[in-house]
Amino acid sequence: MAGRDLRALFSTNDRSLHTAEAFTNRQAQWDLVAAMLTEHLQTTAAPGFDVADFEAPRNNVLVFHGVGGIGKSTLSRKLEAALTAAEHRPAQWGAPAWTDARLLPVRIDLARSAGTDFEQVILALRLALAELGRPLTAFDVALRRYWEHNHPGEPLEEYLRRGALARFGKAMPQQMQSAMADVAQALLLPGTVGSAIGQVTGSLVQALRERRQTVRALAGCARLADLLEADPDIDALSFYPHLLAWEIAQIPVAKRPTLVVLLDTFEDVGDRTHRDLERLLQRVVWLMPNAVFLITGRSRLQWADPGLQGQLDFTGPAAWPGLAAGPVPPARTASPAAVGGRRRQVLIGDFSAEDCEDYLARRLSRDGQPLIPAAIREIITRRSHGLPLYLDLAVMRYLEIRRLGQTPAPGDVDHDFPALIARTLSDLTPDERHVLRSVALLDAFDLRLAVRTAGLSHEAPVVRLVERPFVREDAFGLWPYHLHALIRSTLRSADDHTDDRWSSNDWARAAERAFAALGEQWTASPTGNRLLLIGCLRQGLRLAREAHLELGWLAEAAWAYVSDSIWEPLALPADDQNATALQTPADALVETLSALARRQHEHRGRTAARLTTVTGTGLLPDGLQQMAVYYLAKAQRDLGRSEDSRRGMQMVADGGGRLAPAARRGLAHLARLAGDFPTALATARTLGWAGRHHRVEGDVWWPQGEMDRAADAYQAARTEAEHHGIAGERATSQAQRAFVLAFTDPDRAEDELELAEQLLTGLTLRATTLTTHTAGLIRSAGTPGPAVEDRASVLRADIHTAGVTAAHATLELGLCFHHAVRGDGDALQAATTRLRALTQNGDYAYYTDIAHFMADLPLPADHAPQTQWIDGDESARQRWRALVTARRGLTTR
Repeated sequence: MAGRDLRALFSTNDRSLHTAEAFTNRQAQWDLVAAMLTEHLQTTAAPGFDVADFEAPRNNVLVFHGVGGIGKSTLSRKLEAALTAAEHRPAQWGAPAWTDARLLPVRIDLARSAGTDFEQVILALRLALAELGRPLTAFDVALRRYWEHNHPGEPLEEYLRRGALARFGKAMPQQMQSAMADVAQALLLPGTVGSAIGQVTGSLVQALRERRQTVRALAGCARLADLLEADPDIDALSFYPHLLAWEIAQIPVAKRPTLVVLLDTFEDVGDRTHRDLERLLQRVVWLMPNAVFLITGRSRLQWADPGLQGQLDFTGPAAWPGLAAGPVPPARTASPAAVGGRRRQVLIGDFSAEDCEDYLARRLSRDGQPLIPAAIREIITRRSHGLPLYLDLAVMRYLEIRRLGQTPAPGDVDHDFPALIARTLSDLTPDERHVLRSVALLDAFDLRLAVRTAGLSHEAPVVRLVERPFVREDAFGLWPYHLHALIRSTLRSADDHTDDRWSSNDWARAAERAFAALGEQWTASPTGNRLLLIGCLRQGLRLAREAHLELGWLAEAAWAYVSDSIWEPLALPADDQNATALQTPADALVETLSALARRQHEHRGRTAARLTTVTGTGLLPDGLQQMAVYYLAKAQRDLGRSEDSRRGMQMVADGGGRLAPAARRGLAHLARLAGDFPTALATARTLGWAGRHHRVEGDVWWPQGEMDRAADAYQAARTEAEHHGIAGERATSQAQRAFVLAFTDPDRAEDELELAEQLLTGLTLRATTLTTHTAGLIRSAGTPGPAVEDRASVLRADIHTAGVTAAHATLELGLCFHHAVRGDGDALQAATTRLRALTQNGDYAYYTDIAHFMADLPLPADHAPQTQWIDGDESARQRWRALVTARRGLTTR
């Protein structure tokens, strides 16, 4: 049911504008309430249920908790309306299973601003039961005694008439008078009830103790006499709800109601130090097991925490099985009191994008159409991260802009609201507020990281903070905690008008602490945890860039990142930077690592352009500058820009840094591309493990047609990579081994390809993946039909997207092998023509030689031989022709 939105109504002079307090779907929460009520009704109807059983666990409370502004109070009001009358229930909620039950809902707002005290809570419960139209004698006598003692001269009737509780009805005072009169008559007491309250209670206690027949109707309430003898103070008042529960239980089953108490804004009840009111309210819940309590607040209830023993009367998972974390403890009996083992603490989630759209479309309208345009609604939805409070604030901002005579534009609502900060910080201690601002700098954190970032010497404020609903937990994450996305972005970007707001220096010092703490976690890792490295890099690079920090530990972490050749995406904020944005070493390193990670998903031309920009700035220290130059040279080689690549590789090799062996390997590759195999092989034998000597040797041997020799070299390279724990190199070497064996032994190649694919799992190595696909095609060479050509077309498109020129040439060489095996001269000629076009710059020109060797054809007259074969071109020709002949034998069996 949508009500009138008075704030919006009084924010505009436009009478044609329709404002509504829109309520979006909370179907999941309603389902939980409906299920709980169904189970509760079954439990209370069971023969063994007893309201005077003070030892049985309690499952009569359901908690909805969530960040401020998530819509808890709106949900509470909507639940009250839906439980009061079916016509107030949203249509999407559907009819519950207990339509014949009599429910008495009563909603009590515990917000400090509402001024609700404990006396009013008890009176509200009694007033809700006034609908029964009958006195509740045991409770009414005790309450009258309490009131006369604590409010002398202030009639309860007058208090109820002028107070906030008047809305609950006026029948209760008459019912209480009737109850007092009935007791006085039963005790044969003279005088008026009002003047005889002390005498009435004293005589009633004596009569109960003596088990007189005249008070047999109350004798079943075993603890009534004890309550009437106790001092009538606030502590005694908190036990009176037992009398209400007992009175309800005396009503015949057919007419017996179920009291549903909705306690809203429970976070204002107290804090972790002052639990006086919480103790009283918990006592009410415990003493009324036949009533249902729906509690809404910012935080989880801690009643199932055994550590609160002494602060609260009833604590621990045995007392409140549904409120405990972890598995639900078994009930004391097999009765329905176990409530199906369901959890009773539910985090109120953010709105979905669809719910946000629905809210904004219905909140403001004119002539049945949404006032806020779709483009603006989309921006508000995206910025809100599903938080209803943000939607509400954005709507008011939209009206404010219109009130100024302007037409709101999309940029006007792409806005941060300081009010979100005020709502978030309102019930935090100063230490918790300090920690909250500190961890807003982090994507995710654990206790130790938060303590170090906040500059604290103790964990207590962090432990308290992570229990708040705006701190989300992922138990399987590297760091388990993270802030609600909107709260975090607002804390970091909105103008903060709170009394303890941070200055720019405060934020800078916190960034330095966070950066140092991340470095400590990574450097202290005894196993060189790759997951931890990536996490620290992602957060550390962002902090260094935003706070203009020195690189520090990031330099070593960057080397660790590139050393494994795995290339996990870093999701850094520099993907679209231009040269003018690179102003600090951190900017340049972010762009470098971002380009290296993205090169597995982008055209090599994009990678080369980005790294050219980085190397041109000169912002990186020497070692990292060589890293950028080396990978730029690799990208240039992939693009067929061999001379540029050779200059870069030579520069890095001459520099003698960490990548010098890799650069010398790059020079060997360039020699091989040019067809200078003797030089490439001689260089490979000088490279050692650092230069991946075995893999370079394999790259030299297979063009000679020496497939077994190449396969052995790649196997040695894979073994060496396993020994050094380099996953990327291991996968690359295995892919190359599968590639060369695909020419000689298709069955064996199938097993090798399967292993290569297993080793690639979890890695992002685009060129290596393309190698496995080409190997799969070559393994099928010679098979009839269009399957090989079709696969080649798909692979050709993938290679074009990647921008890896070498892979294009290798694919066409594989097709030449296929056509040579089949003896399809025309198709072979077409593939050879494409191959010549791809290698016309001189790189891989020997592929054309190999294509002719396969078909035992002479080299074209216009082909200038420049390849320097290891043992001469005739030997290479014979070996390649032999491979084709052998494959024909396999395909004709």
